[in-house]
Amino acid sequence: GSDQVHAWTLVTSHALDTAWKIAKGSVTLAASFLVAALCYVRRVHSYLGHRLKWWIGYLERKFKRNLSVEAEVDLLSYCAREWKGETPRAKLMRKAYEELFWRHHIKCVRQVKRDNYDALRSVLFQIFSQGLSFPSWMKEKDIVKLPEKLLFSQGCNWIQQYSFGPEKYTGSNVFGKLRKCVELLKTQWTEFSGIKDYHKRGSMCNILFSDAILEYKLYEALKFIMLYQVTEVYEQMKTKKVIPSLFRLLFSRETSSDPLSFMMNHLNSVGDTCGLEQIDMFILGHSLEIKIKVFRLFKFNSRDFEVCYPDLPLREWPEISLLTENDRHYHIPVF
Repeated sequence: GSDQVHAWTLVTSHALDTAWKIAKGSVTLAASFLVAALCYVRRVHSYLGHRLKWWIGYLERKFKRNLSVEAEVDLLSYCAREWKGETPRAKLMRKAYEELFWRHHIKCVRQVKRDNYDALRSVLFQIFSQGLSFPSWMKEKDIVKLPEKLLFSQGCNWIQQYSFGPEKYTGSNVFGKLRKCVELLKTQWTEFSGIKDYHKRGSMCNILFSDAILEYKLYEALKFIMLYQVTEVYEQMKTKKVIPSLFRLLFSRETSSDPLSFMMNHLNSVGDTCGLEQIDMFILGHSLEIKIKVFRLFKFNSRDFEVCYPDLPLREWPEISLLTENDRHYHIPVF
């Protein structure tokens, strides 16, 4: 009897030992598989995380690089960041910015992309963001037809030498390109002026002024509008009509004695090698029927610190403001 008990004990012990080894092996295998799976999942998660961060960063960099009018920043903080040190110019700029903050109640600034379109960009951004309406003369004429009007009604064949920024010469194709640019300006201006909600206009401005191709077409349209106005006033001058003094000044220069020389020597360079000159700002304000107030910070403590283009606008013309540190690049002050 004792032998049988001993035999059953051995059998049971052996069975339990075998079962434990099998279970232990299964658990070890399962644990190894689980660890391997967790490591794989962790690697995939890490890889996807890195890729996601890369794409987010890429899109953010791309959007920021293309955003030509940046968000509002505190005026004095911007000044402190840009004008450090104790040089005479840095001290002058800090005083000028303090003047804007305390006396003119300008609290923020929008930085504008620095290129040879930035004056046009600063003006057009405010026209759209404020929802300003068309100039009165644009309401009476279809501006899309103005390129052909200059050619067929006024015989301005020389307009074929018009340059679209860095694009030097387009020949007979210039009319089609100008028409598309002016049509885009008319469409966008109509859309923005019809939006009553300020925040919606702001969101749409952020989208529009992140598209370089559309932007440049709009600026070329503004350049053409300036050229059209110069041509119209020149025709009036030839018939002995009274013209604004700013145009008399324009035509008194050897380099802009007529619309052709104005286009060839000045306007064609805008967007390419230079921006708008002061007299161009007068013409732009006159053409768009707006009063452009410019704070010229480098002229602080002089009568030229605050100027308007044109200097004698009609009373009902809306006003927009710019600031510049050198008469070459412009930013947008926010009151």
